[in-house]
Amino acid sequence: MARSTNTQFAVAVHVLVILTVAADGHAVSSEELSKSANVNAVYVRRVLGPMRNAGLVRSRSGVNGGWELAADPAQIPLAQVWLLLQGDEPVLGLHGPDPSCVMGRSVQKSLVSIDRTVAHAVATALGHFTVQDIAQGVPEAARLLESA
Repeated sequence: MARSTNTQFAVAVHVLVILTVAADGHAVSSEELSKSANVNAVYVRRVLGPMRNAGLVRSRSGVNGGWELAADPAQIPLAQVWLLLQGDEPVLGLHGPDPSCVMGRSVQKSLVSIDRTVAHAVATALGHFTVQDIAQGVPEAARLLESA
């Protein structure tokens, strides 16, 4: 099965959960976060940037510097994290067909429409979960969604 190469959402949730658990007032360095997420510290900072701009996290520089949660994890829906990182980027990994191909343009138009429907469905499903839910384990909402 093919795997998505965009891991920003998963890394973001991972990091937010670490910051939730470390919410005792001490900042967590990019290096610590990157080690836990098994990614480069620069990648962690790139993922955290949009969340800082949205007021979900904050950073402190200096000896005791690092990252802290700036919002209540129970008030951070995963849909918000998804949308901050995914934006309007295609979910389905669309390609660019030859613009002179009538069939390619038609297929592309249909796939773009389907992609937006899928992106909306993903955001809607993620709206059932918060960072706090993930920090506490498998959310109750997951069982409710499975039975639907």
